[in-house]
Amino acid sequence: MGAENKIVIRAEKLSKSYRIGHRERYSALRDVLARSLRAPWTLFRRAPRETFWALKDVGLEVHQGEVLGLIGRNGAGKTTLLKILSRITWPTSGWAEIYGRVGSLLEVGTGFHPELTGRENTFFSGAILGMGKAEIARKFDEIVAFAELEKFIDTPVKHYSSGMYVRLAFAVAAHLEPEILLVDEVLAVGDINFQKKCLGKMGDVADAGRTVVLVSHQLNQIRRLSHRVVWIDAGGIRCDGPTHEVVSAYESAMASGDSSVRARDRTSATKARFIKWEIAGAPSHQSHLLSTLGPVTVNFAVELAQPVTNGEHGIALFNSERLLIWARAAQQLSLDPGVHVFSHSFPSLPLRPGAYQWQASLWDNSEMLDHWDCAPEMTIATEIHQHYRDEWNGILNLPSEFSLGKRKSDRTATIRI
Repeated sequence: MGAENKIVIRAEKLSKSYRIGHRERYSALRDVLARSLRAPWTLFRRAPRETFWALKDVGLEVHQGEVLGLIGRNGAGKTTLLKILSRITWPTSGWAEIYGRVGSLLEVGTGFHPELTGRENTFFSGAILGMGKAEIARKFDEIVAFAELEKFIDTPVKHYSSGMYVRLAFAVAAHLEPEILLVDEVLAVGDINFQKKCLGKMGDVADAGRTVVLVSHQLNQIRRLSHRVVWIDAGGIRCDGPTHEVVSAYESAMASGDSSVRARDRTSATKARFIKWEIAGAPSHQSHLLSTLGPVTVNFAVELAQPVTNGEHGIALFNSERLLIWARAAQQLSLDPGVHVFSHSFPSLPLRPGAYQWQASLWDNSEMLDHWDCAPEMTIATEIHQHYRDEWNGILNLPSEFSLGKRKSDRTATIRI
């Protein structure tokens, strides 16, 4: 097996359960004594407990040099998975194997001794990773400079703010060259400039061939860094695949959680009714997912109970913020009863990846026959052709070419981006 295909993390049927005790209502001493006289054994009966599965039968493989993003709702099980991989907690069942030196940054305060100074904790963390004192010393100045803590490096970390703590913890975790770096959402504590610096450093770590597993609710960070994404939902893996596809599917689900309700609640139409929509030619299990920037045709099926003599079909496309992206109307339609398919063909839909919703309508002689906010929403999961800084990302996702030419020469260098 080549180095680029070497598996460094493998988990099989990984599960973790916790017991949650139920609180009993307050009882006065006289009530307790009265119960003990009636049924003495109840004093020794344990309170009922409920089992909560934070992870259930998770299987996972991560290859050397891969940047894996973990996404999902709060409480889905992402942090529990990282804690098991970091050996902070043990699974209830199943197993995980990690091949390589692991550095982790899971919670503010994890891994540092509060009574030790920043300098002492840096050497302490390096020793835990199996590094020698000389090796840590070579990296020390770089770590302190990255964390911007030159004035406070000899101060006990119990006096650090949460931001200072995170800066030093990340600098140590990233610079002491673990073969596998596990990072949770703690970067949200730092300021925006430090977050950008951390993202750049994680990119450097990945470029050096080391493995990164990253948990973040900042989906643009996940898109920018990850080679692959795992969507964890209710303790299990709901989706595992290419970054742009999984993140866009997750965004669509979060934005359209009530789409099925909207579909059921729309006004009953007796003369005409839109019954489905799909991307033409797409696999049946991905009929609402667009993953190419090439030509695309979108079909809308409508069922007519009576003829349409002077029909108008309206179509519109909205993004997740309900901003109108595009709209058009086809007029003077003559349709017989039965099922008809309205097709809209585009040379490309170069939109920013995410969730979008079609809106279809049909009128006849100024009477609205049906109006549908199409469900499910359309997920655009194309590769990103945008600025590397998120704040400069717009609605359009246009592929382009950049050319650099010299005035005094006919030579022109073309760089594809």
